[in-house]
Amino acid sequence: MRNLCMKVNYDGTAYNGFQTQPDGNTVQDFLEEAIYSLTGEKLKITGSGRTDAGVHAYGQVFNFLTESPIPLRRWCLALNARLPQDIIVTDAIEVPLSFHSRRLAKKKTYRYSINANRFPDIFHRRTQFHHPTQLNVAAMEEGLKHLIGTYDYTSFASRRSQKTDHVRTIFDAHMKVDMSYSRPGSDDQGIIDTYITGSGFLQHMVRIIMGTLIEVGEGKKSPDDIPGILAAKDRSKAGPTAVAHALMLWSVEYHFNSEND
Repeated sequence: MRNLCMKVNYDGTAYNGFQTQPDGNTVQDFLEEAIYSLTGEKLKITGSGRTDAGVHAYGQVFNFLTESPIPLRRWCLALNARLPQDIIVTDAIEVPLSFHSRRLAKKKTYRYSINANRFPDIFHRRTQFHHPTQLNVAAMEEGLKHLIGTYDYTSFASRRSQKTDHVRTIFDAHMKVDMSYSRPGSDDQGIIDTYITGSGFLQHMVRIIMGTLIEVGEGKKSPDDIPGILAAKDRSKAGPTAVAHALMLWSVEYHFNSEND
């Protein structure tokens, strides 16, 4: 028996999220079908976490147990030949049988992209939220800093969250502004990418954070409101849930010890 760990990128536009759902059409479903087509094994893969419908991934990680002797170097190309064009497996390694891609994940980073130029980018419209009116980016950055640390993020969790513990740690959060797609001499504000790295995330947590920060950028909230929103532990105090298609699971980090090398 072998335990294989793989990295997969996907455009989530057409899918009902990563994790298998009763009505199907998930990234997990297509990966499992591709593995079955390749090896004849009906198995369940384990993802590092779920992503919602419409959310993308540049660094989703999954693992599975297999009895297949196929060499590692052949797995990615063989699976990609059996997958839709918007799902691409980019890496495969063999890991100890004890490895579990969700339980052993130490850090996850999400990226949220806002196109703050006057006009949308037709080539990136599936991965950016277009906001054509002015945003106070400095205020948004100030508000974001208040979210770094270990807190109860109930205010930033979906009301449908089934987690009993809403305490999480955000290790780092920052924004980058790319002006290369902006028109010279215009009032374009560029592409604002927000990166949030944490120990784990609650349902809709990053999207609610971004919806709240957009309100800060619009002047509807102050950066100094963020600590009070956190302390309230009340979803109604935060902003709206930002659109899904601008969110991407950027990376997942693992700390392998000698047992897992």
